[in-house]
Amino acid sequence: MSSSPEIKVNDIINKLMVAEGKKINLQKLDPDYDFSINEKKAEYLLEQNLKKRMSNLQYRLYAERKKALLIVFQGIDTSGKDSTIRHVISTFNPQSCMVKAFKEPTAEDLSHDFLWRVHKRAPAKGEIVVFNRSHYEDIIQPRVHKTIHKSIWSQRYKHINAFERCLLDNSTKIIKFFLHISKEEQRKRLEERMADPSKQWKISERDIKDRKFWSSYTAAYQDIINKSSTLWAPWYVIPANKKWLRNLVVGLIITDTLERMKPKFPKPTANLSKIVIDN
Repeated sequence: MSSSPEIKVNDIINKLMVAEGKKINLQKLDPDYDFSINEKKAEYLLEQNLKKRMSNLQYRLYAERKKALLIVFQGIDTSGKDSTIRHVISTFNPQSCMVKAFKEPTAEDLSHDFLWRVHKRAPAKGEIVVFNRSHYEDIIQPRVHKTIHKSIWSQRYKHINAFERCLLDNSTKIIKFFLHISKEEQRKRLEERMADPSKQWKISERDIKDRKFWSSYTAAYQDIINKSSTLWAPWYVIPANKKWLRNLVVGLIITDTLERMKPKFPKPTANLSKIVIDN
């Protein structure tokens, strides 16, 4: 490990974060980029360092109950949302960490504004909530498959930015991850799922048909990132072809975010100097 380069956390975070007003081109971002980090070192850092820090910081956040953290995962099919949650987020205590997977809206959801089902899943103070897909699906799917007129879904960028600003004003920090893979990598992963009996249940005809819309999905995600990466809710574009690199940088960003939130244990409500425990 001594021959591996030092991990420069700030450099990694700054490279992956999309600054407000910056315009990215997903086709020019390399999903294989690995910061010259090798797999062995990445896994060691995640398992032996980051997960312990994340767990401790979550405990402080829960005890303090003054702030909350919302983590959003988006990405095209097979980009690794479930896997990242399993390998990184699983270090959190489920007592105060919940994962919400947003599927197609129900009839009840559709009878309200599109953010109704999302807002009620936002974290309470002291909690961490993870969105596996999110409110951004209400732009992506209607845009790609033309199920809603552009005049409707195009307004949702500003509604989402206002919604996320509202959460911040109520002490909820938001970080958003776009897991960026190549079309060739998706093909490999789909083939692996089809060949693995334990993963075949994940395959649907829609997954295969959606590959025809690769360019449309890429354009939709690119617009979302460019129009909704803000100071209060930044997007991070994660090179996700290499699963171990993806897991490491997601862990780095979550840890850095929690540390910047500075959660602290609250002071005891009782005067401990006057409490005597009976023999």
